[in-house]
Amino acid sequence: MSSTSPKTATLSLEGTNRSATLPIIEGTIGPPVADIRKLYNELGIFTFDPGYGGTAACDSKITYIDGDAGVLLYRGYPIEQLAEKSDFIEVCYLLLNGELPTEAQLKEFSHGVTTHTMLHEQLRSFFNGFRRDAHPMAVLCGVVGALSAFYHDSLDINDPKQREISAFRLIAKVPTIAAWAYKYSIGQPFVYPRNDLGYAANFLYMLNAVPAEEYKVNPILCRAMDRILVLHADHEQNASTSTVRLAGSTGANPFACIAAGIAALWGPAHGGANEAVLKMLAEIEHPKNIPDFIEKVKDKNSNVKLMGFGHRVYKNFDPRAKIMQATCHEVLGELGIKDEPMLDMAMELERIALSDDYFIQRKLYPNVDFYSGIILKAMGIPTHMFTVLFAVARTVGWVSQWKEMIEDPAQRIGRPRQIYTGAPQRDYVAVAERG
Repeated sequence: MSSTSPKTATLSLEGTNRSATLPIIEGTIGPPVADIRKLYNELGIFTFDPGYGGTAACDSKITYIDGDAGVLLYRGYPIEQLAEKSDFIEVCYLLLNGELPTEAQLKEFSHGVTTHTMLHEQLRSFFNGFRRDAHPMAVLCGVVGALSAFYHDSLDINDPKQREISAFRLIAKVPTIAAWAYKYSIGQPFVYPRNDLGYAANFLYMLNAVPAEEYKVNPILCRAMDRILVLHADHEQNASTSTVRLAGSTGANPFACIAAGIAALWGPAHGGANEAVLKMLAEIEHPKNIPDFIEKVKDKNSNVKLMGFGHRVYKNFDPRAKIMQATCHEVLGELGIKDEPMLDMAMELERIALSDDYFIQRKLYPNVDFYSGIILKAMGIPTHMFTVLFAVARTVGWVSQWKEMIEDPAQRIGRPRQIYTGAPQRDYVAVAERG
């Protein structure tokens, strides 16, 4: 964040002679913001912003989004370039450290992640405590939180070396935990990670391999998985990231903070959108039913929603959606799926929606969830694992945001205010005297 500019905004309180001068702060790019930290002291009032849609809770150097222009930058690099030219491990280094690594730095970082993919053997017993039909997100949340009981040597958040090893452990172990949660749910034996495989390949191996036969990772599917991880690695101050920062502001250990982020991500309004897209397409059943479906969407009394379109931030095309669309065709082509009904419906739904004034005026464009669910389904990943994959990708973003917050000397414990609308102060009345 740049230093305070000479620009200010003045806010006057009607009916009084009091006013507050609010410094205007400008970042590297993006709209300027008014610094309201002294507003309560100067005017005795504070701001009301449900959902924090107009409030900056922190300054950050990690991710920038321009929702109107459809721009997503990781440390200044466009997501399109990273998805095409980079890979997930390199993006992890970038998000954590601020710059792309040299060849030597990338080798060292990759080694650091690879050598932490194993889980403490006693963690196997944790899985046996869950019901077989437990949602994998419940398992993931519980086991990630339990990591703090096993790794006491990396809980001092004020030690840079311990923060580093915690980052390695989380990025490396969450895919193993996620894969084991899946294996547990289907009654298959756990598959241990392999250090000779890359990050995405190792994850696919742990998800799909069985002891009875050899499993070879398909390079096209591996690249698709890597791209999905890159596209979901971070997304500024969303609900789960804000949850991680809020938990971290208390001084909680990193494993607890990431478990909190996983819990927030589990909400269907946040991490479950691609699963909702598949459900919507299944309910449409056939492309011929799309016009009727579109009319129901436009009917405000029908409660029918167009899933996978629009975004809280993007008011233009989600840049990740274009990459996912191309990846979707690559995966279906590799798997020999030529007549995929859901893809046909998705393409037709996209065509109709983008040519309809109703959606154009409301800037409802396809988002990343619109195609990612179809890709994952084609790869044989069940819908209840979709949000888990999201968590695997987003772990590095959460850790990067947590690390940045801990290293910020201006960081304070999160403490939002409220407007109290309950009863005024009143006296207690004995139960026998209450009417």
